[in-house]
Amino acid sequence: MEKIINELIESYGSCGVTAKIDTNLQPNRETVVHIIKLLQKLIFPGFFEQKKLKKEFVRYYVGEILEEIRYNLEKQMKKAFICTDENVCDNEELDKKVSEISDNFFEKLPMLRDYLELDVYAAYAGDPAAYSLDEIIYSYPGLYAIMVARIAHELYLLNVPLVPRIMTEHAHGITGIDIHPGATIGRHFFIDHGTGIVIGETTVIGDHVKIYQGVTLGGLSTSGGQSLKGVRRHPTIEDNVTIYSGASILGGETVIGKGSVIGGNAFIVASVKPNTRVTIKNPELRYQNMDKTVHTEELEQNNAWFYVI
Repeated sequence: MEKIINELIESYGSCGVTAKIDTNLQPNRETVVHIIKLLQKLIFPGFFEQKKLKKEFVRYYVGEILEEIRYNLEKQMKKAFICTDENVCDNEELDKKVSEISDNFFEKLPMLRDYLELDVYAAYAGDPAAYSLDEIIYSYPGLYAIMVARIAHELYLLNVPLVPRIMTEHAHGITGIDIHPGATIGRHFFIDHGTGIVIGETTVIGDHVKIYQGVTLGGLSTSGGQSLKGVRRHPTIEDNVTIYSGASILGGETVIGKGSVIGGNAFIVASVKPNTRVTIKNPELRYQNMDKTVHTEELEQNNAWFYVI
C-alpha cells in the first residue's frame, strides 16, 4: 500500500490537470443537481412535493424555494468564477456580480414556465402514447432534458462558467439526451423517446420542432479543436420541422427550411429548402430460410409478403 500511495501522490504532480490540490474549491455537482430539483418544483409546483401544496401557502412556498436556490446558486457560481479565472478572487466585487446574475436569472423564470408549458403540450400533441399531461411532466425524459437545457441556457447567456454544463451533463447522464447549454431552442419543442440525441452548442432550433431518438445536430468536423471555439459549426432547424430517428444533420452552414421532414437515418451536410421531404432509399433486404438465401425481388415474384415493424 505504501508503494501505491507514493505512486499516486507522484502522479498528482506529474498529471496536474486531473488533480486539484491546494487550489480553490470547485463547484459541487450534487449541489448543482439540487438546484435543478428546486427549480423543477418552482416550474411545476405541486408535482414533485411529498405533501399537498395548498393555495394559501404558495407565496411562502415560492419565497422559501427562491431563497434556497439563490443561496446555493450564488455559492456555486462564485466557485465556478474563481476556479476558471486566476484573476478572480472571493471579494465584494464578485459577490455583487453573482448577485446581479441571480437577479437576471430569476427574472427569466416566468418565461421558462411559459416555454415549458408549451413543451408539455407539444409532447401531448405529438405522442399518441401519452394519456395525460401529468404523465408527461412526471415521467418523460425528453421534457426533463428540455427543462434542464432551458435553465442552463439562461445561465450560459449570462456567461456563468461550468455550472450550465454540469446541469446539462447531469440530464444527459440520466436521459441519454445530450443538449449543450449554448443551443438555442424555440417554443413548443418535442423530443420523442430521446435516447441518443445530440444537440451541439451553436445549434438553433425554431418553433414547433419535433425530434426523435438518435438524432444528431452536430458539427462537420472537430479536428480543429480549440481553434473552432466560438465558430458557428452546428445547423439551424427552422419552424415546424420533424426529424426522424437516426438522422444526422451537420455543419454551421446547414439550414433545414420551414415545414420540412427529415426521414430516419438521413445524413445531411447541406441546406434543405422549406417544405421538403428528405428520405433515403430503402436498402435491399435479404431473407434467410433453412434452404437458401432469397432476394426481395424473388419474394415479390412469389407473392410473399413480409412486414417489418
